[in-house]
Amino acid sequence: MKLVIFGLGYSAGFFARAALAKGWEVTGTVRSAEKAGELSKQGLHTLVFGGFAVSTPLAKLVADVDAVLVSAQPDENGDPVLGALADKLAAAEKLRWIGYLSTIGVYGDHGGAWIDETAECRPTSRRSRQRLGIEQDWLDFGAKNGKPVQIFRLSGIYGPGRNPITKLRGGTANRLIKPGQVFNRIHVDDITGVLMASIEAPRAGAIYNVTDDEPAPPQDVVSLAAEVAGLAPPPETPFDPAKLSPMAASFYGENKRVSNALVKRELGYAFRYPEYRQALRDLATAGE
Repeated sequence: MKLVIFGLGYSAGFFARAALAKGWEVTGTVRSAEKAGELSKQGLHTLVFGGFAVSTPLAKLVADVDAVLVSAQPDENGDPVLGALADKLAAAEKLRWIGYLSTIGVYGDHGGAWIDETAECRPTSRRSRQRLGIEQDWLDFGAKNGKPVQIFRLSGIYGPGRNPITKLRGGTANRLIKPGQVFNRIHVDDITGVLMASIEAPRAGAIYNVTDDEPAPPQDVVSLAAEVAGLAPPPETPFDPAKLSPMAASFYGENKRVSNALVKRELGYAFRYPEYRQALRDLATAGE
């Protein structure tokens, strides 16, 4: 299996390592030679792709690829991978799976109600509106060229080195109290698991919510993180949007409970961390 990952960031890096462990040939793209050097020390093969020029080695890889994961950040023109490589991907004869990592932010606010993949998308932020448009661009590409494109709408990502315990240790955690507010989250190991399950059972045009079973108030998650790590929790602070950054305020302006039932039903995936409690305990035990 030959896999190319566009945008070898946090989540995609975990997926790349899991694929390598299966014996796959994995190449990921990064934006700078410096980042490529860092990742090569970790055993990851990388190529530099800034979203414009396509190098000869990258073009050759795409021509012979079996699976492609798109985790690259959009730019002002949309998705850089589609913009630069659509023709080459369309011509890739062996390509049997394309995954695009999106966000549950495309749903916007649903007043705390449970929603699934059939829910109306009403994104409120520019970045989420752009993501929704790029989702459709990829689905249109797949339909036009006979390539099986899958969309994965990720919730709040956490895992080793990126979690409430890390924020507590760094002094950046808080406990904002907004009655009724919940956030959805997903452990990075389960992102990898869902992607692997999808590669085993591709479905052209599929859209999946990738999130755990239990949307929860953010202050509860921080409190448990402090408890399992043996740290003092930050004080509770009443929610005041005027004191938040625009991005943080936009997060708190959306409230929804996102269902993962389709992933379980269609892909048969069993979550390693169906809720955050055991995940935080494992992270604390590992010193992460």
